[in-house]
Amino acid sequence: MTEATSAAFLTPATPIPHGRRAKRILKEHPDVRALIGRNSATFWITAGIVVFQVAVAWLLRSSPWWVIVAAGALVGAFADHALWVIIHECTHNLVFRSPAANNFTGMLANFPIVVPSSVFFQRYHMKHHAYLGVYDHDADVPNRWEARLVGNSTWRKAVWLLLFPFVQLTRPPRLKELRPIDHWVVINFVIQMAFNVAIWVLISPAALGYLFASFFFSVGAHPLGARWIQEHYALFPGQETNSYYGFLNHFQLNIGYHNEHHDFPSVPWNRLPQVKRTAPEAYDTLRYHPSWARLTWQFITDPRISLYTRNVRADRGDFRLAEEIPAEAKELDVPEYHP
Repeated sequence: MTEATSAAFLTPATPIPHGRRAKRILKEHPDVRALIGRNSATFWITAGIVVFQVAVAWLLRSSPWWVIVAAGALVGAFADHALWVIIHECTHNLVFRSPAANNFTGMLANFPIVVPSSVFFQRYHMKHHAYLGVYDHDADVPNRWEARLVGNSTWRKAVWLLLFPFVQLTRPPRLKELRPIDHWVVINFVIQMAFNVAIWVLISPAALGYLFASFFFSVGAHPLGARWIQEHYALFPGQETNSYYGFLNHFQLNIGYHNEHHDFPSVPWNRLPQVKRTAPEAYDTLRYHPSWARLTWQFITDPRISLYTRNVRADRGDFRLAEEIPAEAKELDVPEYHP
């Protein structure tokens, strides 16, 4: 495991690997091009999960708070985490051809998550792909003050995971070249607030409480929250990105196939395992995480791991991913969002 110093992020010694690996795979396995496309069936999965969450909220409309919290952690968190994955798919325009249709599908997925975030997620996530690990452009990198405050303390890391849904809100303001407000953000906010009010008035405050608990546990204090550790924390020497190949991929739309996704961001979630099967020599040699629960425990208890255990680039011009990825691998993506 790569270890950071107590007050500095790791400095990567090599360029971002995803563009070069994608080029090599396309050269050796040209049939991977056939996996690039969209999956409109994701819309119906979205609608089903949203209906499920509203139905559970209705069933719990008169339940005590402890039942609501338990249901949010044991049931709702898995549903909401899958909705986050769908918002991620919509960000890459992997559901419909029309960007507007993807935006509205993302807003539909946003409904049970309570906090209006699907459109804004699109803004900073595309920066994450274009400038992986660049502090001024990648919101996935912790704030310097955040890393310094948490350190490698076991209890502080546990609290950080618990509060991660709110910690994330502190990162986008530091990003450069990010336009925070436009008409899509306003639409997302207005219809989300209308949905929240409808749940409160037409069902009950407890129903909205269940949805909020589901959102809270889907991001932070839950084994599912280890996904944000798994993806880019430098726990394996020489690896920029890490995949998770555990059984929860079956319920979380293969979001664990993260190396495959960064290599081919225009391949929809249902075809990512096929990328790995087609080019085993590219992925079977990489280390991976088999368990999110185990990773959660490791992150909290291992003093060698801190928020500084990240590869961070100071300059966006170091190794710009957008210039490395071949056209075939990114043809459906929009590196910079233009409404």
